[in-house]
Amino acid sequence: MEKLLHNIIEFLPSLLKGTQFTIQITFFAIIISTLFGFIFSLCLISKKRYLNKPVRIFINIIRGTPLLVQMFYVYFVLPDLGIKLGAMQAGILALSICYGAYHAEIFRSGIISITIGQWDAAKSIGLRYHQIMSRIILPQAARIILPPMGTSYIILLKDSSLASVITVRELTRAGQLIASTTFENLTVFTMVAVIYIILTQLLNLFIHAMEKKYRLK
Repeated sequence: MEKLLHNIIEFLPSLLKGTQFTIQITFFAIIISTLFGFIFSLCLISKKRYLNKPVRIFINIIRGTPLLVQMFYVYFVLPDLGIKLGAMQAGILALSICYGAYHAEIFRSGIISITIGQWDAAKSIGLRYHQIMSRIILPQAARIILPPMGTSYIILLKDSSLASVITVRELTRAGQLIASTTFENLTVFTMVAVIYIILTQLLNLFIHAMEKKYRLK
């Protein structure tokens, strides 16, 4: 027990530093992927084929390839095309693009669930497209969008661990480095798992607060 406590105290600072990177990656990826998803969804519901067709093809490609491959592509292939990103930036971009594709379908399903009559009524009183979307459609669609979006955010947080393969020293990578030098695999990865559980529960509380705001149960 004494050795266990000593190991926990010794390993915790490095793991907490890795946790900071995990939180940063997750925070920025959530914001950017949500923005991507909303923009993609507007293209998907557009009647203009030059908007919806390319976006549909792009989303199918992203959803049809593993996130790990996308991480490698962004980090290793884009520099060959003249786009150089740091490991952290590459991880955030890959997560944002991947989850933006999934969020697009969530937004789309929420938006098209609102009856066409509400669109027509809003147009008849002279509201512009952005006014209809922001004042009428999205507030109602939020009831449908938030639950699956919240689940997606939690999965995104856990998938941020894949950034470890492109040398980002986030939580999982920090655990791997400690375990490789101390061989205390049980202690290290149990601590990593506990920290992930704490992070996901905190994110879950935030999601439930948002759902409560829109009177969801």
